[in-house]
Amino acid sequence: MSDIPPFDATAHTTYTQPPNPTWTYGQRVDTTPAGKAWVAGEPEGWKVYNTAETDKMDLLMLMMSGIAPRPIASVSTINEQGVENLSPFSWFNTVSSYPPIISFACNDSSSGRLKDTAVNVMNSQGFTVNIISEPFIENANATAINAPPGFDEWSISGLTKEKCVQVKASRIKESAFSMECELYKSIDITHPVTGEHNSTLILAHVKYIHVRKDMITDRGFIDLTKFKPVAGMGDDAYARVGDAYRLAWPTWAQEEATIQDALMTLASR
Repeated sequence: MSDIPPFDATAHTTYTQPPNPTWTYGQRVDTTPAGKAWVAGEPEGWKVYNTAETDKMDLLMLMMSGIAPRPIASVSTINEQGVENLSPFSWFNTVSSYPPIISFACNDSSSGRLKDTAVNVMNSQGFTVNIISEPFIENANATAINAPPGFDEWSISGLTKEKCVQVKASRIKESAFSMECELYKSIDITHPVTGEHNSTLILAHVKYIHVRKDMITDRGFIDLTKFKPVAGMGDDAYARVGDAYRLAWPTWAQEEATIQDALMTLASR
């Protein structure tokens, strides 16, 4: 990687206006400078992938890079013999806040067996999900190694185990946002034609959330300028949260008149 610039540790998240602050309802994408540049590639057309005929590795590369950025969960589990496991997952997101449910998909190993994380989750029903931040991305990335079954990735991570309130598995002390979880439901993901088992979708019920106090804003949000969460981008690329912009969600009560005016203007053209 000597041909790419070094990491800039001085950069941090800043907030700006949205890309097109003067946009109005019904305005076409190609009427803004950025939108016009964006649609300039449309004449080249689209390459359509029939997933039933596309190689599984090609599908993996497409979906990992096309569905991005994705948050990364560092999942800590423990097996029935007391051996702990730590592994990152980017097929991860939130499902519901009440009840607090999160999900992550644990793909089978290249040999077709269930990974330790999936086995441990289904056997113990207690585990932690830890959000990765920039200062320890290398530590967390080391735990992605394809180690043999039963290997304790904590031993090579340089991360610190911290006890939980309820679950036996450790949480990562360096993580500013960790969740103690119990298995809510596991779903076997099989190919609809061949029946081949490819992945296990884990739905987790969050029982306790550990948040570092210096990360919490007065409004109860997590401060992204301090949190520095890392995102997965496909290939071996990770992303940082750089410039963020404020864009309020519209409400019908406030926007109805503006929308009706915009629709009348569009209809008269």
